[in-house]
Amino acid sequence: MQKLMIITSYFPPEIGAASNRIFHLAQGLKTDYDVTVVTPLPNYPTGKVFAGYKGKFKVKSRDNNTTVIRLWLFASKSKNKFVRLFAMLSYSISLVWFFMWNKIPNKVIVQSPPLLVAFTCMLFLQSKKRKLILNVSDLWPSAGFELGALKQGFGYKMLQKLERFNYKSADLVLGQSNEILTHVGKITSKPQLFLYRNYPNIKRTEITETIINNGPLRIVYAGLLGVAQGILMLCEKLDYKHIELYIYGSGAEEEEIKLFIENNKNLPIFFYGRVDRARLHSELKKYDIVIIPLLNRIYGSVPSKIFEYAKLGMPMVYFGGGEGEDIINDYGLGWVAEAGNYSSLNSVLKKIGKTELTFDLRQKVQDVAYENFDFSAQLTLLKENL
Repeated sequence: MQKLMIITSYFPPEIGAASNRIFHLAQGLKTDYDVTVVTPLPNYPTGKVFAGYKGKFKVKSRDNNTTVIRLWLFASKSKNKFVRLFAMLSYSISLVWFFMWNKIPNKVIVQSPPLLVAFTCMLFLQSKKRKLILNVSDLWPSAGFELGALKQGFGYKMLQKLERFNYKSADLVLGQSNEILTHVGKITSKPQLFLYRNYPNIKRTEITETIINNGPLRIVYAGLLGVAQGILMLCEKLDYKHIELYIYGSGAEEEEIKLFIENNKNLPIFFYGRVDRARLHSELKKYDIVIIPLLNRIYGSVPSKIFEYAKLGMPMVYFGGGEGEDIINDYGLGWVAEAGNYSSLNSVLKKIGKTELTFDLRQKVQDVAYENFDFSAQLTLLKENL
């Protein structure tokens, strides 16, 4: 069986869209390839190496018929940009060491971002005999600039050079949005471009009849509590006259969110922290709608939650603009509020009547998802292009 390697900065037991995306990709490819995943010691989003992996330099295991090799890195979730840079650089150093002492297959999928890690792979693995596939989930450094995490200057220009090098070195670019592929196409015509959405590979479950009451609209957010999602701002800006907000997840803003809730006990905000994915899917069904926010509209970004929640039959309120907004509207998956406009968001939420949130609506959302967001069909097309 032909060998294939996936190099990523995120992989289970870590949580989040990036981890889930690569896990499902690896599982989908293992029927045709002998798949090896190279990833750091698990540390995201806590910024601390998980128990059982601390003090290790390299951990190799065989999980779900996939070889997983975990390499050392300096784990941190510091807001200091130099500490974050060193954390990324540490994994790049481990990768170079790994490349020197191990035989690398002729097909390699590299996850980007982080840019520096992707650059390390594209630089050291170039070969006429090797096919390099770059899996681009977000457009850095432009996404960092839109989030306010990066400023234009010398450092930004250097990151742009890394970005261009990565695209030009790839034989195939997988982009999770059409905007990403358009952006890559403007930089180089060398790689083949393939739209690879982050469709979840989850078993279909039946929609259960819900009891509609006249109480507040129960809104749930589940996922990373990072800068991009802007959940702290969401807590501060929502109008709670007719709603309740339920939060599941962990991340950089977690402690600030807890503090806000503690200081505003009069507000109907309920925090449950991080739960495993199976339990989360069960918990979500208790609520009326899910909310998918982004602090700012990020060009190229399409939150994978859209596809996952749709397959669970959950109607959504999308608050992030761009291509994700188009998907919600085109497939009738819920409601859209103008990105960054909290008055618009509150207005949309106020207009959602609980009598609209019927069994038929949930069934419709799920039917649309399984008809249009087919992981297996997408994977079959990908295999033809590898």
